[in-house]
This record gives sequence, structure tokens and C-alpha cells, in this order.
Amino acid sequence: MKLSELPKGKKIILFDGVCNLCDSFVQFVIKRDKKDEFRFVPLQSELGEKILEHIGIDREHIDSMVLYEPGVAYFYKSSAAIEIAKSLGGLMSLSVSFKLIPNFLRNKIYDYVAKNRYKWYGKKDSCMIPTPELKAKFLE
Repeated sequence: MKLSELPKGKKIILFDGVCNLCDSFVQFVIKRDKKDEFRFVPLQSELGEKILEHIGIDREHIDSMVLYEPGVAYFYKSSAAIEIAKSLGGLMSLSVSFKLIPNFLRNKIYDYVAKNRYKWYGKKDSCMIPTPELKAKFLE
């Protein structure tokens, strides 16, 4: 897929496709994405690499979640998690209150979890293969 072919009006979550914690987060978002706002791209994919290059994030320095709104903005680490939760609405939108905590402190906690996620939650040998019903939510 070319960047120009990204779906219009959708928010794209780039995630670590081999991380069990990240996979659980993706499943959590899918279940609560009532407005069908999100699409998902593994960081390890060719499209994931293209998006990171396009927005100017060096893959060597990022192993975390990225929220990309084509033509609008991008967020990563704790800011991405907060923006995603806010978009899900309901009680999840209360997560916006975490913005009161300075970004560097939020990201310190985020980085600690990210650094230990494979040890705590495990790692897969390959990216998840979505079911036929969910295939449209994952971009290639």
C-alpha cells in the first residue's frame, strides 16, 4: 500500500506486532472502536516503515506505539495511548487527565513498561494474523 492510499478519515495505530502486550492493546481497542475510527499497522511491516519514514521517526529510536492521523498529526508513547483512549470515548476519555502529568514523567513510565514488556508479557515469533472479520482493520 502506498501512503497516498491510506484510508481517509481513519486514525492509524502502529504497534509492535510481535509483542503480546501490544496485541492485547490492539484487541482492546478493536472491541471498543464503536465509530470504526482505527486501522492497525505493525511497526515491523513495510507499510509501518514507510509511515515512520514519512513522519520522520527513526525506527532505530522507536519501539513503541504510534498514532498517526494522516494529514493531521502523530503521537507516540504515552501521548498516543492518551489520544487513543480519548477517541474511544466513555470512561476511557477520562484518560485525558493524565496530560496533567508532564510528558517526560509519563514517558518515563511508558519506557519502563516498554523496556520490560517482552519479559513480563512475552513475545510471538511473528505478527498476528487477523481473522477474516477483522482483516479490513489491518493495513498492508
